[in-house]
Amino acid sequence: MVVIWRASVEATHDFLLPGDIEKLDARVRDFLPRTPLWVATDQHDRPIGFMALSEAQMDSLFIDPAWRGVGVGRALVEHALTLHPILTTEVNEQNRQAVGFYLRMGFVPIERSPVDRQGFAYPLIHLRYEAAEGSGAPEKSKPVLR
Repeated sequence: MVVIWRASVEATHDFLLPGDIEKLDARVRDFLPRTPLWVATDQHDRPIGFMALSEAQMDSLFIDPAWRGVGVGRALVEHALTLHPILTTEVNEQNRQAVGFYLRMGFVPIERSPVDRQGFAYPLIHLRYEAAEGSGAPEKSKPVLR
């Protein structure tokens, strides 16, 4: 999972200052083994993306760059929405691709923080998804999750 995290961050977080990935790496290596994850796998059972949920809060969503744009992230989010029709998450404001993804998924911004959870000066956009009554998760793709 750390390999997927790092590759994903290197592909999407071009706003990070030199050395920030290394600073975050130790925290991620500590966080991931202690965190229950939903993992998307390919047809050979190899991990291609993952998501961490704390109740109705999506704490992380990272997709192997080789699998971006083919529905893996959507499948993970749709699965989260089947568990929690009201779901919150946060995204780095400078990560325009991720912001666009969440907006296309139907999330709406509810708040902004000037720093991230680690205290780095990377603003966060806090988002919320609330399914219309009786609609559940958006129907489009089939999750490959465990």
